[in-house]
Parts: sequence; structure tokens; C-alpha cells
Amino acid sequence: MTVGIRPYESGDWGDIARIHDAARIDELRGAGLLEAFLTLADTYENEGLFDDQVWVAEYEGRVAGFIAGRVGAEGGEITWIYVDPALYRRGIGRALVEHFLARAGGPVELEVLDGNAARDFYESLGFVRTATTTGKLAGNETFAATGHTLVWTPAQP
Repeated sequence: MTVGIRPYESGDWGDIARIHDAARIDELRGAGLLEAFLTLADTYENEGLFDDQVWVAEYEGRVAGFIAGRVGAEGGEITWIYVDPALYRRGIGRALVEHFLARAGGPVELEVLDGNAARDFYESLGFVRTATTTGKLAGNETFAATGHTLVWTPAQP
């Protein structure tokens, strides 16, 4: 099956909220922070989901994931990426990241929680850990978390 990527439309809200909420539980469980869970509806405004560009992935005729962030000629930052847990390991996350990287004219940064299995996935795409920090958990600042900054740098011609 082919994964299609397109810009977010307001009618996608229910799908991305469902996907975020299910996948965020996996993300937080891996980091030992399950009690910090908040829904997308509770966090999207404070975390600026729609401050930058948002794309959705479609797979088998339905929304299967989404990615958001700042991207431009100088590079960018992936601020959100979630895939429906029922559709893990079908190339959806890879298609989303590759779509984003193809639009970046320079390095792309993202942060991943310590213990999140997605770190191996990002590293398989060429992202390299450049820093590890501990601070307030984005989206639920009452919790402390450790995160890794990963950076992808385009190949030089």
C-alpha cells in the first residue's frame, strides 16, 4: 500500500486527535511518564500545533498519522509526529519524515523522550543525537522529563 501525504484540513481534527492520544500513551509509557498524559485537545494550543505547517498521512483511504513543524530553506524542526499505533511498521512514519526532510534546505532538528522507541527509527533515517537535557515535559510542565535532541543534516553534493 502507498502512503499519501497532504496538507492538514480542518476536517482531519478528529482523526489526528485520536491518533495523537493513542500514540502519546505509547510514547509516555516508554519514557516512564504515563501519568503525564494529556489529550491533544488539552495541549494543542499551548504547544502551538498549528503555528507551523501540518501534514497528514493517508493509508488505505484513512488518516494514519501526522507531522508538524517549521521547515524552510535554512532547515527546520519537527515539533509533532504521531502514527496510529494500529498501523505501526507500515512505512507511515518514514513517509512523513521523508516528506518533511525533502522540504528542508538544511539541518532538521527534533526532540525525543528518553526511552521512546522512536529514537532508533529516527537514527535509522540519519538523525544524530547532539544533546540530552532534563527539564519540564512539553505539554504537561508539572512533570520532569529527559529528552534527546536529534539532528538530520542533508548530504553535501
